[in-house]
Amino acid sequence: MDDKSNKLLLVPVLTVLFVMIGYQYICPAGSTSCRFGNGESFPFSKYPADVKRESPDPDEDAPFRFPSKYNFTREDLYRHVDFEIKGNDVIVFLHIQKTGGTTFGRHLVRNIHLERPCDCRSGQKKCTCHRPGKAESWLFSRFSTGWSCGLHADWTELTNCVPAVMNKKQKKDAPLNRRNFYYITLLRDPVSRYLSEWKHVQRGATWKTALHMCDGRPPTPDELPACYSSEDWTGVSLEEFMACPSNLANNRQTRMLADLSLVGCYNLSSMSEERRAELLLSSAKRNLLRMAFFGLTEFQRKTQFLFERTFGLHFITAFTQINGTRAAGVTVGTPTRRRIEELNALDMQLYEYARELFSRRVQYCHHQERQEERERKRQQRRRMKEQKASQIQPQEDDERKDPDQENTELTGVTEDYSSQVLRTTARNEVIPQCNLRNLTFLSQTEQ
Repeated sequence: MDDKSNKLLLVPVLTVLFVMIGYQYICPAGSTSCRFGNGESFPFSKYPADVKRESPDPDEDAPFRFPSKYNFTREDLYRHVDFEIKGNDVIVFLHIQKTGGTTFGRHLVRNIHLERPCDCRSGQKKCTCHRPGKAESWLFSRFSTGWSCGLHADWTELTNCVPAVMNKKQKKDAPLNRRNFYYITLLRDPVSRYLSEWKHVQRGATWKTALHMCDGRPPTPDELPACYSSEDWTGVSLEEFMACPSNLANNRQTRMLADLSLVGCYNLSSMSEERRAELLLSSAKRNLLRMAFFGLTEFQRKTQFLFERTFGLHFITAFTQINGTRAAGVTVGTPTRRRIEELNALDMQLYEYARELFSRRVQYCHHQERQEERERKRQQRRRMKEQKASQIQPQEDDERKDPDQENTELTGVTEDYSSQVLRTTARNEVIPQCNLRNLTFLSQTEQ
């Protein structure tokens, strides 16, 4: 009986020893992968300890905590414009198709706190955005000045056209002002933007009136052949849309941000395809980096935040993120998506560059805000200490008087008391003498 009970006790003991040995083998001492407690990992958790379940928002991290692929400097990240709306500063909005530019353009003319708000009348597409006290526009965009440099004018067109247009709008007798032009734009995920443009063209959009001016002339039909022979491309399938080699939807964002003069404009025979792609991408990155501001369609609130920090202008209502777009409703297979990425290889690289630059600029702005908040609290504590010290000082002065003043008061009291004693003593001495003389006189009289 005893042998049987001993065997029964031996089983749980061996089990405990086996578990302990196994735990030490899986989770050795000093390991952080098998900690227990609130919010910590378990040895056989669904999520391994070395895999983050949720990547933190890069906006909330301090800057420069992760290695940058593009080695941005602080000058690249810091963006602040002392925008003088009463002076000669002009914001120029480069509107790329299907990047959410229409919504952002309306924000610029209808949703900014201004001393002199834009005059937007019902039934009219354009608003009058004049400076305070001047009949001159501070904004060059579709909803303020119209397509003055052509429909969806690109970087090459705008930089050559905007100064002349602004001078032309100025009064003839007024001296030409030297203006500061601050270019801004929006970018979007290339695949989503491409699908959105396809759906837009499928509904009948053509953008036929776009000028595509470069080096003083538009492209010839041989340089830019049409993708369709009818009035428009209504009903085009995605396969047909992708099959046209001269479709400007391909790498549209890179082309619209690059200086096309560097590659012979639309003349594809001026250099090799590889060299042309290299120059276009480097030029687009350089211009994007030098722009005063750019936002990303996928990050509306961060775009609003970065614009407000850059220009010191504040929107009345917050931006909203709309993900239910027509492009979001298009389902494409993996081969089709890869084909779209190949057709937009330059845009894919540009967007990767833009996204990191955008994220790090937002991150840098948050870091600056935290520093400013800390400095503000430090100054506030300093003022409170100074105020408290100024209140305590008069009380200490009342409690601790000047020693010289106390000596003076004591000396005065002593002198008054001494003088009284002397006067009293003198008076006592005089009275007896007078009495003696009187007695002597009486005695003589009696005799």
